[in-house]
Amino acid sequence: MSAGQPPPATRITAGLEGAPREVDVLVVGLGITGAGVALDAVSRGLSVLAVDAHDLAFGTSRWSSKLVHGGLRYLAKGQIGVAHESAVERGVLMEVTAPHLTRPMPMVVPLTSSVTRAQATLTAVGLRAGDALRRGARTGAETLPRPRRLSATETLALAPALRRAGLRGGMLSWDGQLEDDARLVTTVARTAAALGAVVRTRARVLAVEAASSNGAGGLRVGLRDELTGATTTVTARAVVNAAGVWAGDLAEEVTLRPSRGTHLVLRAAALPGLGTSVFAPIPGETNRFVLVLPQPDQTVYVGLTDEPVDGPIPDVPEPTEPEIGFLLDVVSACFARQLHRSDVVGAFAGLRPLLEPPTGSGGSTADLSRKHAVLVGRSGMVTVVGGKLTTYRRMAQDAVDAALATPAAAGLAAGPCRTRTLPLLGAAPRAELAALEQHPRLVRRFGTDAALVLADALEVTGLTEDELLAPVAEGVPVTLAELVFGVTHEGAVDVADLLDRRTRVGLLAGDRALAEPAARRALALAAHHLPGRR
Repeated sequence: MSAGQPPPATRITAGLEGAPREVDVLVVGLGITGAGVALDAVSRGLSVLAVDAHDLAFGTSRWSSKLVHGGLRYLAKGQIGVAHESAVERGVLMEVTAPHLTRPMPMVVPLTSSVTRAQATLTAVGLRAGDALRRGARTGAETLPRPRRLSATETLALAPALRRAGLRGGMLSWDGQLEDDARLVTTVARTAAALGAVVRTRARVLAVEAASSNGAGGLRVGLRDELTGATTTVTARAVVNAAGVWAGDLAEEVTLRPSRGTHLVLRAAALPGLGTSVFAPIPGETNRFVLVLPQPDQTVYVGLTDEPVDGPIPDVPEPTEPEIGFLLDVVSACFARQLHRSDVVGAFAGLRPLLEPPTGSGGSTADLSRKHAVLVGRSGMVTVVGGKLTTYRRMAQDAVDAALATPAAAGLAAGPCRTRTLPLLGAAPRAELAALEQHPRLVRRFGTDAALVLADALEVTGLTEDELLAPVAEGVPVTLAELVFGVTHEGAVDVADLLDRRTRVGLLAGDRALAEPAARRALALAAHHLPGRR
């Protein structure tokens, strides 16, 4: 192992071999909330085991719009507390903890002929209120500039593919955009592991029960290693259930009402020249839009829907054809080119883990509050549900606070929450990131750890920099270096881990097929450098 390389114990791994049998805190689920709980707990000085039955970001956390919202939508619904919390956490992510994984995103609301003067006025008021949230959260205007009105000429300069007929201008505002939601989850989990948390994928929780009738003996957690089938029991002083839409499987007191949000993936050529995201107004709605979001990899995401979901929770939700048609119709009404089903090169759907509202309250899932909830069950297990990706850090803080207040955790020596000022691995001020001379894609996805990613791949593979940094296939910008790092440091054990979560090639079936040989090569090259795989 070369100098500067972390020991295997501080890397994310799969299975339960060598995992501790007694810890202060056990975290169930390694989506963004569970990874955040692991980081919060270990940064307070607690011993932590964090597990997931599948993989990092396997569930909802990889199916978002890849945004860090300021809470404007929630303000419009009168959810002032949620809106303020969102704006605060957006500022924390963009300016302190993850400037390497976030960027300011300009967004245009086009004032088309279908948008009335009253609706335009209401939108302008909303954007000014959103800017007030930014100021209240103390996020600088250099990070997120103030909104302003655009002429039709300015609007078309930013989004030349818009329909020109009837366009009388637009409104420009700013929000936060993630490089990748699954990349954020992985980086939070890596940061937790670097601080001493034991982070294990392919480790399923079978049951959680109190070790004694008075709760003072902690909780016993039955686990199964999904690689070997072996079962074991871990004793924890506190257990946090952050399993998202599957949280009710462990906590019978939790009733969720999931909603499905669907996104489409288009090639950039379908809506050429986009220099900004576009929020296309939904006809007949005053506060809802379809988002058209250009991505760095020459694709465009279009979303999203809000449909209630009944029945068993699938591992991987599937978009429906009516949802796809709805999104295409709304966007086509704003743009000069009519979009067709053949323009959709990929689609994905995620399930929001929303709490069931009180009996008789009615309403659609779009009307349910996005405020998170922290619940303590009869066994003493803490469950955290609801919320949204942007506010994961605060959700984690509240969950750990609640866990430390349970009888079983009495006497644990835990420090105060540190995550509001704790940069994630690879984080640095934007000026420092801009000055880095490593490969641009690695800098975008790993920040100051870009050099570590390349150095690790050079040592593991013996290949040249040119081989490791070249796109793995024509039109697929993923590099072999990041695939190798996904295996050696981020717990990837198969092609799906690498292409569907460590990178997002899997969102496009054609690109995934082109990248699969490189993923298999990375797994083979790294195999002899991993404990237990020689």
